[in-house]
Amino acid sequence: MRFNVREQIALLWSLAKWCVLGSCVGILAGCASAAFLYGLGWATTTRIQTPWLLWFLPLAGVGIGWIYAQYGQEVEGGNNLLLERIHRSEGDISWRMAPLIAFATIGTHLFGGSAGREGTSVQMGGGLADLLARTLRLPREDRRILLMSGISGGFGAVFGTPIAGAIFGLEVLTIGRIRYDALVPCFAASMVGDLVSEACGIQHHPYGFGIAPIVTPRLLIWTALAGICFGSASLVFAELTHAIEHLLKTFVNRPWLRPAIGGIAVIVLTHLVGSQDYLGLGDPLIDRSFTPQGVFLGAFALKILFTALTLGSGFKGGEVTPLFCIGATLGYAFAEVTGQTTHLFAAIGFVSVFAGAANTPISCILLGIELFGAGIAVPLTLSCIVSYITSGHRGIYMSQRVDTSKSMSVFVPEGYSLREFQSGSMGVDTTGRPRLILPEEHVEVRSDPTDSAQVHAAPQG
Repeated sequence: MRFNVREQIALLWSLAKWCVLGSCVGILAGCASAAFLYGLGWATTTRIQTPWLLWFLPLAGVGIGWIYAQYGQEVEGGNNLLLERIHRSEGDISWRMAPLIAFATIGTHLFGGSAGREGTSVQMGGGLADLLARTLRLPREDRRILLMSGISGGFGAVFGTPIAGAIFGLEVLTIGRIRYDALVPCFAASMVGDLVSEACGIQHHPYGFGIAPIVTPRLLIWTALAGICFGSASLVFAELTHAIEHLLKTFVNRPWLRPAIGGIAVIVLTHLVGSQDYLGLGDPLIDRSFTPQGVFLGAFALKILFTALTLGSGFKGGEVTPLFCIGATLGYAFAEVTGQTTHLFAAIGFVSVFAGAANTPISCILLGIELFGAGIAVPLTLSCIVSYITSGHRGIYMSQRVDTSKSMSVFVPEGYSLREFQSGSMGVDTTGRPRLILPEEHVEVRSDPTDSAQVHAAPQG
């Protein structure tokens, strides 16, 4: 029996070090998230009580766009900026990120924008973690790990799900890979962040759920089919949001004018629909998805459109809670049409759409178990996996990198980001080496998984 004293001392020192640093990040993220959630609650209540505030959404967009153009250009990348800093282990994150994103998100919700809260808490956690790392003058590698713990701390604090928050910070960076080097600080930050936010009086929104289902082959088949729908909705949401953003940046030169245009579009759409349920987080729609009264069967499509217009035009906020709403309403619609249990498929869709859009199936499985209990673990896991595969190499975080392709039939060069992959300019030659695909070429995908399973660029004609 061999026992290395130096190794054990080094491991225990590392454990203590990262527990302390992760807990410090969790305290910062928890306090910031609690303050933000109080402000968000005030904004939501005020908007509901004074619905005419929606008419000022374009003006709020002008203000948000102008402020970011003048003072926040270096932090406008948001979550993607955090991922880039972690991947490259270089560059600082301005202290302005936390206050700017908090005030901009509260303003977005106050005047009726359709956005979430996760992105704000994650950015605040990451910005504060980077500030702590610079204050302590930590080396570059330690700063990178502390940034990952900031993501976990913000996620765990805002949703009250410490386990899912810890894994999210490890999984969101790279598709097909979970980073274990930051396991201790990410869990410490997420757990402490959740405890601190609760100590500050934050009560997370409860989601109703009935009796756990009996797992049968029939249920699993319907769950797999629903997972395809959830993954497709993830893809549509991500692509539509990016398309609107690209379109406005191409044809509208002034940054402050883009959210104003998006605000006008949201106002018009609200009056065409005749309801303000699609504004804000979408909690009323989520709640009704778990009740017999249900929701309009096309509610998920409207929520996709409202949120894509809001975020794509430049308003600030997260994507996760709107994705929860899209998933819950789509799950209800799927169950209603196919004769399944509505509250079960609403719960499964709640997390599965997020799993496909964020490419984080493991953390979403844990998220669903923390929110709805282990009784739905089997169908929930199946749906998240199918949604993750169906959404393809797309997502809401364009700076995610690909470590392992989602399918052996599609070759994705290791280390490339989703932004590079989605540009359609990357492929490989017949020897398997990454190469640029020219505009006059097209991509052929081998359907035989026993082949080398690569994407080849071939001249058209």
